[in-house]
Amino acid sequence: MRLDGFGLFVNDMAVMIRFYRDVLGFEISENENTSNVYLVKDGTLFLLYGRKDFENMTDRKYNYIKGLNGHSEIALYVDTFEEVDIEYNKAVAKGAVSVLEPTTEPWGQRTCYISDPEGNLIEIGSFNRPFRQ
Repeated sequence: MRLDGFGLFVNDMAVMIRFYRDVLGFEISENENTSNVYLVKDGTLFLLYGRKDFENMTDRKYNYIKGLNGHSEIALYVDTFEEVDIEYNKAVAKGAVSVLEPTTEPWGQRTCYISDPEGNLIEIGSFNRPFRQ
């Protein structure tokens, strides 16, 4: 088995599509009335799936945290420290909520955090070199 991707169960699909498409630049072709967004970003599968649709599919009800949550994070990598600051400032200017302004950590990473409209944490970080797999 190998990790193929990740997904978010979302409450308001239209708002989340606009955020990931218009604020972070993900190429989302589905319209805002869809129940499922399936895309590959930089070789990683990324899904947005409507909560109600998932509940109907599994015939279960789930509890969801409202507001900023610390369940997980989406990590986005850029090649340089300067790009961390640039991407952070662009995202905040377009409406992302700032959680942590860009800072250089003792372990050598420049990082920052924003959140999407449903409170999911997104890290933008760099070790000041191109990404290595």
